Amino acid sequence: MALARLTKEISQRNFLAYLWHALFLALAQNFMDVDTIVPAMITDAGGTSLHIGILTAIMVGGSAFMQLVFSPYLNNRPAKKRYLLMGIALRIMALLGLGALLFLLARQQGTGHVLTLVFLLITVFSLGGSFAAISYTDILGKSLLPEKRKAFFSLRQALMSIGVFISALLAARLLQAYAYPYNYAALFFTAGLALTIAAGGFWQVQEVGATIRPIADLRTYWQRLRVEINDNPRLRGYLLLVNTLGISLSLLPFLLYYGKQQFGINNIVVGQYLIFKVSAGVIAGLLLFYFRGRIRYKQMLYVIAAISIVVPLHLLIQRNPAAFRWYFFAGGLVFTLYKVAMEGILLEVSSNQNRALYAGLAGAGNLVPALFPIAAGWLIGHYGFTPFFVVFLVTILLAVWLIYRLACEK
Repeated sequence: MALARLTKEISQRNFLAYLWHALFLALAQNFMDVDTIVPAMITDAGGTSLHIGILTAIMVGGSAFMQLVFSPYLNNRPAKKRYLLMGIALRIMALLGLGALLFLLARQQGTGHVLTLVFLLITVFSLGGSFAAISYTDILGKSLLPEKRKAFFSLRQALMSIGVFISALLAARLLQAYAYPYNYAALFFTAGLALTIAAGGFWQVQEVGATIRPIADLRTYWQRLRVEINDNPRLRGYLLLVNTLGISLSLLPFLLYYGKQQFGINNIVVGQYLIFKVSAGVIAGLLLFYFRGRIRYKQMLYVIAAISIVVPLHLLIQRNPAAFRWYFFAGGLVFTLYKVAMEGILLEVSSNQNRALYAGLAGAGNLVPALFPIAAGWLIGHYGFTPFFVVFLVTILLAVWLIYRLACEK
């Protein structure tokens, strides 16, 4: 069946459908939060800093890196809606599986087999998101008129921030209401239900057609990647930036592990950290929507870099447990700004003809963010937190120089 041409009516319909998905995705997001819920669960199950690093690598960088693997297959499919829904279905099944695992098995003696299964299911969850992300980006780029994109990103972030705040309150309540492992089981079951409702938004999306440049085989694929990187300096700048500034998303899980090890924080405090993080996202989302006509992506990137420098420096100078809630507030600002800025820049440097390919390249750009948490977990386990903070700060300072050189007009 031939795909439709983009019209104002189709663009508006897809605008609302994507907002539906964003709102209910926000309600699910905190129940699987990589900065608070997941590291707290791993620590409660007997995990170490290396376990935290591996899980963070899978969920933050590894998921995006796998887009490079899926990109050539999806690039050759003019219609990608079915693949989007398949990826979401994998995520739903993984969440329900995690809930069942923790409900049925986690109270048995020993945690080794539980941690192994948790790693497996979180890997499925992340791979499903990676598979869906390429189709999401491609369909979004084709399905909205260009003049509607920044308004969409800003409004989506505002709605998601409100939804995430509501879910943070509920997640904090569930975290306190039950003992381990039933509290985490309840979180994952609720996340699976919310994500199922969110998928209904994509059923309403009307995908539109676009010319594609098919990839015959893997050799052709790698040649295309090399040509695109060589011929598009803005793409090179984008990839270098993701490989440096992208590690800013890996800081909070290790801060939570630090707090549990050094100050013995409990799940009540973890819930408070989650609320602080989400509150920052709400504020940032509303401000981005209000100033959507004036703010620039490079300005957002500079703010991300500044926050990422100040937080570890403050912790090195003054190790105060009371300051941790503000670290998570700052982390919420970083996450929100990074998501909006990098997605917007990717759409700016790509076109309808190569967007699926560029989404895969963006995944390749997450090589350092994928490996950094594992190296950080090892470094912390052997030498402590101070060397980790030093390496982190040096990398962010390099990102500041790359932001300055980035050619981005919007």
